[in-house]
Amino acid sequence: MNHNTIADTLAKLKPRQQVDQPREMVRQFTPNWFAATMGTGILALALPQVPGAGATLHSIGEGLWLFNIALFTLFSVLYAARWILFWNEAKRIFSHSLVSMFIGTIPMGLATIINGIIYYGIPRWGDNMITLAHSLWWIDVSMSLACGVLIPFFMFTRQSHGLDKMTAIWLLPIVAAEVAAVSGGLLAPHLLGAHAQFITLIISYLLWAYSVPVAFAVLTILFLRMALHRLPPDTMAASSWLSLGPIGTGAFGMLILGDIAPGIFAEQGMSNIGAVAAGIGLIAGVLLWGLGLWWLLLASLITLRYFRAGIPFNLGWWGYTFPLGVYAVATLKLGVLLHIAAFSGFGALLVTVLAAMWLFVAARTLHGGWKGHLFVSPCLATIN
Repeated sequence: MNHNTIADTLAKLKPRQQVDQPREMVRQFTPNWFAATMGTGILALALPQVPGAGATLHSIGEGLWLFNIALFTLFSVLYAARWILFWNEAKRIFSHSLVSMFIGTIPMGLATIINGIIYYGIPRWGDNMITLAHSLWWIDVSMSLACGVLIPFFMFTRQSHGLDKMTAIWLLPIVAAEVAAVSGGLLAPHLLGAHAQFITLIISYLLWAYSVPVAFAVLTILFLRMALHRLPPDTMAASSWLSLGPIGTGAFGMLILGDIAPGIFAEQGMSNIGAVAAGIGLIAGVLLWGLGLWWLLLASLITLRYFRAGIPFNLGWWGYTFPLGVYAVATLKLGVLLHIAAFSGFGALLVTVLAAMWLFVAARTLHGGWKGHLFVSPCLATIN
C-alpha cells in the first residue's frame, strides 16, 4: 500500500474531470461533503443570535436549518450507499491519512441539526421535539466518542504521517466531542426531570474534557510544524481556520455549561458547586476567547497571503465557515453574559462575514457538484 503526500493527494481533488454517472458519484462520495452541513448549520444557528435580530433573520435561519436537514439526509444516503455498493473501496478510508479525518464532520454536522431543534423545532412543534433531540444527541455522543479515539488509533497503526505533512485537519475527529458537549449544554435545560438534566450536564463536561485538551496538544504540534516547515500547500489553505474551531467551541461550551450549571446543580443539593461552575465557565470562556482572537488574526493574515497567490477551490473551503461561526456565537454569548456592547458588535460583524463566506462557498460547491468536479475520492487514487 503506497501513500502519497498530502500535497499530491489534494492535487487529485482539483477539478480535472467530470463525474456524470450517479453510480460513480456514489463511488467517489467522501465525508468531506458533511463539512457543508457544519457550515450551513452554524450560520442557521448564528443568525437569530445577532443583537436586534428580527423575524426576518429568524426565518432565514430556520430555512437554512431545514435546508441543512435535507443536505445531511442526502449526504447520509449517498455515503451509506457507498458502503453498501462499494464496501471494499469504502473501507479504505481508515487507512487514508487525509480523508479519514473528515469522518469527524458527520457527528459535528448532526450536532448543528440537534441545536436547530432546540432553537427552531421546539418553538414551532412543541415539547415532543425534546425527545427527538435527546435521542439524536445520544447518537451524536456515541459517534463523537468513537471518532475521537478510533481515528487517532488508525493514525498510529495504519496510516503514514510526517510532521512536515501535518495540517489542522488532525483536529476534525477530536473536536466532535466538544461540539456534542455544546449540544448537551443547550439541550439539558429542556429535559424533563432534574436527574436527566444533571446526567446530561455531567456528560457534557466529560465530552468537553475528552476533546479540548487533546485538541490543544495538536495545536501545539501544529505551531511547531508551521514554524519549521512553513505554510501547507495552497490546496490546504482553509485548514488555517480549523485551529479556531476547538478554541471557539471550547469557549462557547464553557459559557453554555457555566450558564446552566447553577440551576441544575441546585436541584441536586449542590448549589455551591453550581456557583463555582458558573464562575469557571465565564472565566474560561473569556480566556479561550482571547486565545481565539490570536488565531483569528493569524488565520486572517495567512489567508491574505494565500489569496494573493491564488488558490484552487475544493470542499476544504467549508473550513472557512464553521470555525468562524462557533467563534462568532461565543463572542455573542460573551456580549450577553458580560453586557459589553463591543462583544455583541464584533459578534454581529463576524456573523456578517460568515454569511458572505457561506454564500460564496455554497455557490462554488453547487457549481462543482452539478458539474461533478468535486466527486473525487483520494482513497481510490492512492491505493494500488
